[in-house]
Amino acid sequence: MSAPDPTRQFRLALRLAGRELRGGLSGFRILIACLALGVAAIAGVGSVRSAIEAGLADEGAAMLGGDAEMSLTYRFATAEERDWIAARSSAMSEIADFRSMASVGDDRTLTQIKAVDDAYPLVGTIGLSPDIPLEVALDGRDGTPGVVMEPVLIDRLGLSPGDMVRLGGEDFVLMAALEREPDANASGFSLGPRSILRRRALEGTALLAPGTLFDSRYRVLLPPATDLEALEQGARARFADSGLRWRDSRNGAPGIAAFVERLGAFLILVGLSGMAVGGVGVSAAIRSYLAGKVQVIATLRTLGAERRVIFLTYFLQIGALAGAGIAIGLILGAVIPLLLAPLIAARLPIPADFGIYPRALAEAALYGGLTALIFTLWPLARVQNIRAAALFRDEGRSSRLPPRPFALAILGLVALLVAVATLLSASARLTLWTAVGIGAALLLLALAAVGIGWLARRLRPLSRGRAPLHWALAAISGPRNEAAAVVLSLGLGLSVLAAIGQIDGNMRRAIQQDLPDRAPSYFVVDIQPDQIGPLLDRAEPDPGVSRVERAPMLRGVITAINGLPAREVGGDHWVLRGDRGVSYADALPDDTVLTAGSWWGAGYDGPPQISFAAEEAAEIGLELGDHLTVNVLGRDIEAEVTSFREVDFSTAGMGFILLMNQSALEGAPHSWLATIYATPDAEAPLMRDLGRAFPNVTAIRVRDAIDRVTELLEGIAAATSYGALATLLTGFLVLIGAALSGERDRVYEAAVLKTLGATRGQILRSLALRSGLLGAGAGMIALAAGITGGWAVCHFVFETGYTVIWSNALAIVLGGLLANLLAGLAFAWRPLAARPAQVLRGRE
Repeated sequence: MSAPDPTRQFRLALRLAGRELRGGLSGFRILIACLALGVAAIAGVGSVRSAIEAGLADEGAAMLGGDAEMSLTYRFATAEERDWIAARSSAMSEIADFRSMASVGDDRTLTQIKAVDDAYPLVGTIGLSPDIPLEVALDGRDGTPGVVMEPVLIDRLGLSPGDMVRLGGEDFVLMAALEREPDANASGFSLGPRSILRRRALEGTALLAPGTLFDSRYRVLLPPATDLEALEQGARARFADSGLRWRDSRNGAPGIAAFVERLGAFLILVGLSGMAVGGVGVSAAIRSYLAGKVQVIATLRTLGAERRVIFLTYFLQIGALAGAGIAIGLILGAVIPLLLAPLIAARLPIPADFGIYPRALAEAALYGGLTALIFTLWPLARVQNIRAAALFRDEGRSSRLPPRPFALAILGLVALLVAVATLLSASARLTLWTAVGIGAALLLLALAAVGIGWLARRLRPLSRGRAPLHWALAAISGPRNEAAAVVLSLGLGLSVLAAIGQIDGNMRRAIQQDLPDRAPSYFVVDIQPDQIGPLLDRAEPDPGVSRVERAPMLRGVITAINGLPAREVGGDHWVLRGDRGVSYADALPDDTVLTAGSWWGAGYDGPPQISFAAEEAAEIGLELGDHLTVNVLGRDIEAEVTSFREVDFSTAGMGFILLMNQSALEGAPHSWLATIYATPDAEAPLMRDLGRAFPNVTAIRVRDAIDRVTELLEGIAAATSYGALATLLTGFLVLIGAALSGERDRVYEAAVLKTLGATRGQILRSLALRSGLLGAGAGMIALAAGITGGWAVCHFVFETGYTVIWSNALAIVLGGLLANLLAGLAFAWRPLAARPAQVLRGRE
């Protein structure tokens, strides 16, 4: 017997697949729709993210305010450092950036001040109202220096151009409203609206006194042939011990770029969850289609068709249709962002260059193709088990599990999909945990579907006498039930939505409800050493003030650990990425709990010692006895780690990663930080008194900071909710597919029931009960999965407390019940209208 010819088999399968395709899209519309929607969601998110990244790259110099920027904390560059920068640039601008208080009479509010020189801006133009040159505005009037402010700050203080305003106790005249600031995004997140004034107007004032909190920034224009990478390495080598931070036009707004990258990665993971839901629909659609092809397949087997030919026939057919679904999704994912570009751009605070981005589309196509393969192989693997005897017996239902080679191939494809998502994602850890979560949810839902069928069988004897309920339970527990498709599709979509709802609700609760109860009313910064005593004398006796905490405040950069570069030892930990707050203490502060080591003791005057935050030390890998090099105001201080202590940042109170002994730092110029806990009634009078007595001091109201963070969360929540709703829409499509695939069985069932005397009302109630019970079951499982997933993200990712948000949870359960009920009832009219004689005769 000659061996089969693979080429002949493939040609035969291709010809048979072509004939099958001539039958149209019947049975495959849901497959195409699920793939198209999932691919479109991923392609759309990827296209928008690519548009923003392209906009950031194209406008990098404009957003940064120059080709490159070097910044320092707490100090300005020395003459030698300035000469090094100037020698390598064609133009340079020096900026000081800090917070202060703007006041008119007793009204005081926080503002972010940018003190500029005559060269500012190097790139872009300032937009003012009235339209006057910036240099004219900053010259002021009648010997009083000028200032320009954002409109929201002007409105808040009730000002008009020409009015006087005090900034940190110094008089300025408001000359214009700041309508456009070309480098606004380069400064990152700020707590107050912007004010711009001239740098030399601050000479000799308390606004930039030694120890005050400010950043100095040196922006430069470079010759056209400059190698940015080489210049960056040279700057880092030259200023290795100075605490310098570098940015350039390759990434003019790194904070925004990182945020966009991570948010885009998260949304793509939500999209992959939608693809998993769509995959369930793909698998259900293929099973339903192949169930109707049992007679055709059995006939082909009777005529001598090999198993390989049968498999290839339907693999090629379904592959072509899946390719069509992916292509439709790619077109939608590319075109919809272009059509919505004006609306999206209007809501973005950053530039976006919308266009067709092949990489984003290729990623979406890859995800779609792998998902289609994973969920197609399982039902297709069972096709080759159909024998010729199926012409005479109902053998269309073979083993639920695929043969071992197919099972191994499916597992390999799942591993490949996870690996691709991990490599392409901005957060490998988040991707892996999301994949684990999706897999666990699918397993839980599959077990739940089996459990629902088992429970229905156990409850059937108890439902005798209640005909509609008995029929519904019989249908759910029967061999051809649709419980698996309904529970998997609806349950996974609702699980994603439930988890996002729980995470969002807990973050909002923590910020808006829990945090204000534990957080101070105000952070007070830039307190000079001779002001801390009088400030305490005013605040502590106030009956509305429950507590005042204070500490000396410096900024430092950990540059080395045991003589090695810090980031080589501790990795990319957030503590090592830039400068951090540093303080000192003599005696052990109240409420400080040491977890290891010993305190240096009051009056200690030996070599510098450090007490480090215990949790962060463990993450970095620090041990007692390690030596850290900390750069403070350009001076390296090497100190031994002698203790670890608990630091709780969740209260928004005072907490320092790094504490040193008093003699190590008290000689350095520094200011003080205070936190004031006061009742709402006491806040305003206290701040007025402190503002009059200490005009240079900046008070940051915690509630205002919370409001800014809440605004940011609202945008994130909206974006993630859109992604979750797309997943839920895919799930609803799968429900429709499940209802369509089971419609033939329901028509036959209704015909039998009518023959036995059932009324239309009883049949309708039975169908409604079936849909409602499956929807409620899927909703309950989704509720458990969503609560568990929300807890895991809050606990392990955000490291916050967790409370079940029951309003969101109950909405999920009701949503699952109603969604499945509506989908079931929408396809009830044909079973109700069926004529028993015609249906039963057709089954003979």
